[in-house]
Amino acid sequence: MTKWLGVFRKDRVRQFFRVLRTNGLGEAMRRARIHVRALVAGVEPSAVPAPAGPAPVGPQRFDFAPVWRDLAQVEAFRISRAPAVQSGRRSVALIGDLNLPQCRMYRVDQSDVPCATAVSVHQYAHYEDVPRCRDILQDATHLVLYRLGRSDLATMYMYEARRLRLPVLYDIDDPLFSVPAYETYANMDGLSAAEKEHYVNEAPLYADVMNMADALSLSTPGLMAHASCYCARPSYLRRNFADRETLAAGAHAMARRRRRAGLTLAVASGSRGHAADLKVVCDDLVAWLAAGKDRHVALLGHLEREVFPEEVRPQVSTRPFTGYAAYLSHLASADAAIVPLTDDPFNRCKSSVRVIDAAAAGGPALVSNVGDLGAVVREGETGHIVSEGGWAAARESVQDRSAMDEMGR
Repeated sequence: MTKWLGVFRKDRVRQFFRVLRTNGLGEAMRRARIHVRALVAGVEPSAVPAPAGPAPVGPQRFDFAPVWRDLAQVEAFRISRAPAVQSGRRSVALIGDLNLPQCRMYRVDQSDVPCATAVSVHQYAHYEDVPRCRDILQDATHLVLYRLGRSDLATMYMYEARRLRLPVLYDIDDPLFSVPAYETYANMDGLSAAEKEHYVNEAPLYADVMNMADALSLSTPGLMAHASCYCARPSYLRRNFADRETLAAGAHAMARRRRRAGLTLAVASGSRGHAADLKVVCDDLVAWLAAGKDRHVALLGHLEREVFPEEVRPQVSTRPFTGYAAYLSHLASADAAIVPLTDDPFNRCKSSVRVIDAAAAGGPALVSNVGDLGAVVREGETGHIVSEGGWAAARESVQDRSAMDEMGR
């Protein structure tokens, strides 16, 4: 009962109406469902109690405003020296949009690994968790903003970072800031007109926050090149990688793998709207399935089997994402992973996380020669890099299971 009462805490209700005003009812309800599930499951509640005392009188746009005004009145608004200089240490605060599990794992959770090598403290918070964001900012020497577009909250955190003299790094792993990338993105065809308009309208807001930061952290060379058209800030490449936890989870999945009779190819998508990517290889997969009843395709995550004709649909299974360990378990049970991408500006910025996932689970990958995929796969050694029109030959290569196992190893 206590957990359910927490849903209606004042700061959460304010967050709901803030999203409702800026992004509409659909997005507000989507985020509310995410937060309710997390709250009921006991996942990372705010470590900071709600502020005591009476609510402020009159309209208040920024939650930090009362503190700012008090400090300004006693001429103590901006600190005198940067915390990193004054304390001789590094403490990184990361504030971002943590709603996409795969993005969170690679860009947020794993960002603690390089920080740890510099003896840094690393704390993170969802940008809508204002009490926790306020808390970690006060102990920080550096701020990372991850995947944020302009909003009152983003503006507030940036203003507070400048007050505290914190260098600000902006991190992003998709060209969310680019109207042309969205307008030519084939996967947008699977979304409603309202959703398409929303994403295009949001793009300049991401560019705004990028341009307010001191530097950029980007996940692929393609994304770096694309971002340079929208932001002149110094940019740094931080590719995604497999950390010890990923490799341990993959080893556990391999130790428990159960392969079905015949051959299985796995295709995964960590977010909605990848129907066009699947169509790149769909005809070849249909032909491959039709050649034998012992052949199977496993669709993992946000993909639907209805894109396959009815005659082969019994050979196609779907598995929702129920956590990273379960996802790796599904990958380990397949003979190979297929990572198809349409060749468009959005996908040319894509990283190789799905190849990393497959490799961690001991599986070779057959990948489109798009984005950063080809930088990770060694042709003929750990998988196949497939150019346009080459999927028929690639799909037949999986017939040699011993060769596939050796590539996976």
